[in-house]
Amino acid sequence: MKILLTSGESMSRLFNLDMQLIADSVLTMIAILFLFWALSFFLFNPARKMLDGRKEKIKGELEQAANDMEQAKAMKEEYEAKLRDIQKEADEIMAQARKKAMMSETQIINEAKEEAARIMERARTEAELEKQKAADDVKKEMIAVATAMAGKVVSGAIDMSVQEGLIDETLKEMGESTWLS
Repeated sequence: MKILLTSGESMSRLFNLDMQLIADSVLTMIAILFLFWALSFFLFNPARKMLDGRKEKIKGELEQAANDMEQAKAMKEEYEAKLRDIQKEADEIMAQARKKAMMSETQIINEAKEEAARIMERARTEAELEKQKAADDVKKEMIAVATAMAGKVVSGAIDMSVQEGLIDETLKEMGESTWLS
């Protein structure tokens, strides 16, 4: 498109506005609108839907994360409370065990003291019985000696001085401590 200007023509217009130019301009505008609509329908709308979906997904995940954090905090507090309760319970169990051990210790000591007292009493009783038995044996011995002396007195008709000598001799054999106790 060459515009040739001749010396007789005036330049009143910058370009010639003819029907062809108007038709081309309208067609270009329609093509641009159609292209914009097609791009919007096939490219921009799916991209917007994808971005909106992604935005909703991220929003939901953030909300879920916030809920999970709240639940985690609640569970943590619950577990810490349970741990404190468990510690208190363990302390109570230990205190009860100590108390039972002390009671058992006291009971064992008391039983040992009672057993020792019974043993001591039994030993005293046995000593008394042995002492009584020894005294009985001494009495039997004395009876036997007295019987023997009586037999000698009767059989030999001994005089009084011999009889007193025999009694003294018998008492010396038995011992004074046996006779006095």
